Amino acid sequence: MIRVFLLDDHEVVRRGVAALLEAEDDIEVIGEAGTAESAVARIPALRPDVAVLDVRLPDGSGVEVCREVRSRTPELACLMLTSFADEEALFDAVMAGAAGYVLKQIHGSDLVGAVRTVARGESLLDPRTTATMLHRLREQAGHKDPLAALTDQERHILELIGEGLTNRQIGERLFLAEKTVKNYVSNLLGKLNMQRRTQVAALAARLKADDAEGRRRREG
Repeated sequence: MIRVFLLDDHEVVRRGVAALLEAEDDIEVIGEAGTAESAVARIPALRPDVAVLDVRLPDGSGVEVCREVRSRTPELACLMLTSFADEEALFDAVMAGAAGYVLKQIHGSDLVGAVRTVARGESLLDPRTTATMLHRLREQAGHKDPLAALTDQERHILELIGEGLTNRQIGERLFLAEKTVKNYVSNLLGKLNMQRRTQVAALAARLKADDAEGRRRREG
């Protein structure tokens, strides 16, 4: 028997999915939850084979639940169920360890098949989805932190250069001798493979703008 746990904040949806799955001879619904908090508490205790998780919940996200419960029970297969084809949520779900991602508009027989597929340890991602994932991963790999080689003090000095401060002003701000600041700036240029202070200032400005844009997108 495939032991299944259902997480959805809509009771009607939970009942419908439960009835659909229970009609199969090889599937048993052993638990349900309507909130992320309840699911995180119950899933590790019940130890199902498959958890069908709604992505959007009133107190969190099915992606967060997936990440949390799989950290406790790595053998659990999580199947994400959502009303919207959200590429960002898909990426987050797969990175959290989800085995599959299906829309609520899916036919009943296809949902049953999806549960059986992930229960066998297989992944349920169509070719287009896989291509999208690989593109995102390659894109991320190409945008590694340019400041990874810098010390905390060097990062701080880079930020101050971006604010337009001179070596003397930076020394006054950080209680360092001007010569010491000059040495830090030389190290910065070497580590960043740059020749001029203006390049460092431009990099600091770009990183600041990227950070602001990232916050805007998360808050939006």
